[in-house]
Amino acid sequence: MSEIWHLLLFQPLMSALVVLLKLLGNFGWAIVALTILIRVLLIPLTTPALKAQKKMADLAPEIAKLKKKHANDKQKLAKAQMELYKQAGANPAAGCLPLIVQFIILIALYQAFIQVLKVDGATVVTKINDTVYPFLRLPVETQVNLSFSYLNLAKPDVIRLGNLPVPGLFLILAALSQFLSGKMATPAVKVAQEEAQKTPQKRDDLASSMQSNMLYLFPVMTIFIGYSFPSGLILYWFVFSAFQLVQQYFLTGWGGLTPWVEKFKK
Repeated sequence: MSEIWHLLLFQPLMSALVVLLKLLGNFGWAIVALTILIRVLLIPLTTPALKAQKKMADLAPEIAKLKKKHANDKQKLAKAQMELYKQAGANPAAGCLPLIVQFIILIALYQAFIQVLKVDGATVVTKINDTVYPFLRLPVETQVNLSFSYLNLAKPDVIRLGNLPVPGLFLILAALSQFLSGKMATPAVKVAQEEAQKTPQKRDDLASSMQSNMLYLFPVMTIFIGYSFPSGLILYWFVFSAFQLVQQYFLTGWGGLTPWVEKFKK
């Protein structure tokens, strides 16, 4: 399994990164370009998922009404929900596959960056050459530029204020982009929560609260876990999330960010 993983994902990703490194001359810009390339290649997969996500969000008020109507009969509620999804052409599981693919790519890049950027005495060039196709190997005297803005891509994006480590700009931007994308995708969370308050025994409160809390949980986890990641991976995650945010806007509009945008305009 490890050989298949290496041949089908790990080695191609690192080889593409080296090609971009040769073209751009900077490891950071190579990561940015690779991230955009990956996002573009994923468009046929993510576009239907984002549209399905928008349909599910638009159906949230109707789902809330069904939950109120069938509050005491879970079987009727499940049947009514499936009928509603069928009529609207919505698929609750449509967004799972793109998330799985993105997660797999993130794991592969994490392993690549950890292996290549980890400081253990070996040169970056040596470790790169161990992971790419033979015809793409770099000359041993090559100096790889690991500087990008204020970042050293081999080290975490953490700034020290005295003895206190705080997340750096790119780590904060990665979490913020993830939060905004999640907020944009859930325009009806507030409606669902209001309807849940009216449901007997408040049986829907837990589900709607979990949906709302996830908006904050994932960005917080990004910052927490990102403390130990090489900032090269954080740079990838920021560009990846920012691209998704822009793509989501053009496909589904501001969504849950609409009230904030309207306030900002005023």
